[in-house]
Amino acid sequence: MHDRESGARPLVGIPASLVFLPGHSIPTHGIGERYIKAVREGSGADPLLVPALAEDFDFDVMAQRLDGLFLTGGRTNIEPHHYGGPPFPEDEYRDPPRDNTVLPLIRACVDRGVPVFGVCRGLQEMNVALGGSLHYRVHLVAGKQDHRMPREGDIDKRFGKLHGISLTPGGLFSRLVGAGTIEVNTAHAQGIDRLADGLEVEATAPDGLVEGIRLAGTDGFAVGVQWHAEHRYREHALSDALFRAFGDAARAHALARTPRAGVA
Repeated sequence: MHDRESGARPLVGIPASLVFLPGHSIPTHGIGERYIKAVREGSGADPLLVPALAEDFDFDVMAQRLDGLFLTGGRTNIEPHHYGGPPFPEDEYRDPPRDNTVLPLIRACVDRGVPVFGVCRGLQEMNVALGGSLHYRVHLVAGKQDHRMPREGDIDKRFGKLHGISLTPGGLFSRLVGAGTIEVNTAHAQGIDRLADGLEVEATAPDGLVEGIRLAGTDGFAVGVQWHAEHRYREHALSDALFRAFGDAARAHALARTPRAGVA
């Protein structure tokens, strides 16, 4: 029996976004169910919602308690003051509590070797947290294509495969699927501009935009992808393999972590 089904389930934190429901002035801390299910079923981990309450957390202590950190996509973009970019226009969607929670938590987890897996906004958060920068609107950059989500059709249409990506020869992604290219969905406006020191490119889009990253110089798992890997991940060879690898890394971290609660 695979460890994912054996009851040895690591604890994976999933930071929430702030969501304002219609008719409510007080925000809700929310995570899309598809992310929770992908972590639970695809990685064999127990998901734990991490509210966007940066001022209430000791991030080093939180990192000590987690076996993994999963970073979701989201409607909002990371505020540019975190990477030295030009100010957003006034009508830009933003989520400062999420920024102020996730960025230091990523750094604390990386410092402690806690496995990290980011998708879409999560990849961007990893790059910014480690010192990189972002394009504000990729489709406005000369030579780049429009990576935004199609606005028409059902969820399968909007998250359907839209372009291929090239996997770095000899990299983790190419080894996981035994191939050099694969098709992915695309649903983002921001994208990586300057890659953070210590990160390596695992995949690129046809226009050269970074689609996959991995933290170099470590035996641990710290990976980000620009596509929405959680959508129908079981039907996508690379997404499925990454969720499995993330779960394996989280289990290994849980076994190595001492002292362990309830264990002498």
